Amino acid sequence: MLEELKTSELTLYSILIFLIVENLVNLYLTRRQIYVYQTSKEVPVELRDVMTKETFEKARLYGLDKANYEVFKLLVCDIAISTLEIYSGFIAKVWARATEFTDQFGLNTANEIHVSIVFLILINIIGTFKDLPFKIYATFVLEEKHGFNKQTPTFFLKDQIKSFLIGQLLSVPIVAAIVYIVQIGGDYFFIWLWAFVGMVSLVLITIYPVYIAPLFDKFRPLEDGELKTSIENLAASLKFPLGKLFVVEGSKRSAHSNAYFTGLFGAKRIVLFDTLLLNKGLPDDETLTNDEKGKGCENKEVLAVLAHELGHWKLGHIKKNIIIMQVQMFLIFMAFSQLFKYSPLYQAVGFPENVQPILIGFLVIVMYVLAPYNTVISFAMTILSRRFEYQADEFALGLGYSKELGKALIKLHIDNLGFPIYDWMYSSWNHSHPTLLQRLERLKVDANKKQR
Repeated sequence: MLEELKTSELTLYSILIFLIVENLVNLYLTRRQIYVYQTSKEVPVELRDVMTKETFEKARLYGLDKANYEVFKLLVCDIAISTLEIYSGFIAKVWARATEFTDQFGLNTANEIHVSIVFLILINIIGTFKDLPFKIYATFVLEEKHGFNKQTPTFFLKDQIKSFLIGQLLSVPIVAAIVYIVQIGGDYFFIWLWAFVGMVSLVLITIYPVYIAPLFDKFRPLEDGELKTSIENLAASLKFPLGKLFVVEGSKRSAHSNAYFTGLFGAKRIVLFDTLLLNKGLPDDETLTNDEKGKGCENKEVLAVLAHELGHWKLGHIKKNIIIMQVQMFLIFMAFSQLFKYSPLYQAVGFPENVQPILIGFLVIVMYVLAPYNTVISFAMTILSRRFEYQADEFALGLGYSKELGKALIKLHIDNLGFPIYDWMYSSWNHSHPTLLQRLERLKVDANKKQR
């Protein structure tokens, strides 16, 4: 008993030490980038013909504000609050309260699935209110200050309510099934658990763009015209199984731009943000601000962006990521199966002896015990993602979109007030995409190789 108690304390302090060290590393890297924002006052030579000093300064201040906000959130939320929660046994207290609520709701407190569902809803409610001040500040102060927020308070509130409700509708049956599979799956339950979660993941990826995304944003078919015809011809030339072309009204939420395609099986959808398309608002168009007029990309530049995205499909990046994700899940579930009966893990987060809820074990193991492993894998995936981005750029270049892709990358960077200069350590750790200057340089090098 005494030895187990010592082990639980050692486990607790190990979790806390890694959590603090990891966040201090993130803090150090962010401070390095803040120094870059503070000292970089001149437009890079490569962009002086396309980026004004005024835009550069706006991007610098926007980046600086975001980085300072990131530091504040790291200190308050990721270090102070998280450390306090772990040390005080917060999870165990919420589980105890969930057990009380389960009894009050007339459910069976001896049924772990019932308590797990109540715990899940309760922890999600707490998490929502804990994150809400940060979301409000990010949306209505930070993004508003720099001209990107388009949400009204009512729109924002509806968005949060819908997100919460849909999250519960999806997560409650999944968590109930996970607990049930562990209970009845025997020694090799992790295989059945892996198969179930893998299947659910693929189903969610498939149904999200069709049934869930439209609950948050309005999608309309891309109107007939030159752009639509060009996209269809590009897809046909690559034998891409294009189903429908949509424009999402992202401008009601934010002024940021994007484009993507969805669907794993059969026909796929290509979705363009309305902010990506060239905004040809007339001077007297009262629906647009002066800053918004002229933003977006020309048709050929939109095609270049899509050529890059289709490159991910053609080169098998999507399938590779799915396979990697499935392997990762298998390894995590296997580790969980070996560790979830280890009593000190539960005692470390405040549970009494012999109380070992399956859901709590899963959360503790995935979030804390496997945290060092997750950090290494996350960094490896960042490296792989950057490699995939270079390959997709090269694919678009091979289709003859080198010049248009370069222009599109610059325009999107300017429209989104992306800062072109980054500390190499910060960027290597945090950016899944190479920086703008890195991508432009690689496009230039690859284009020269092609001409030889």
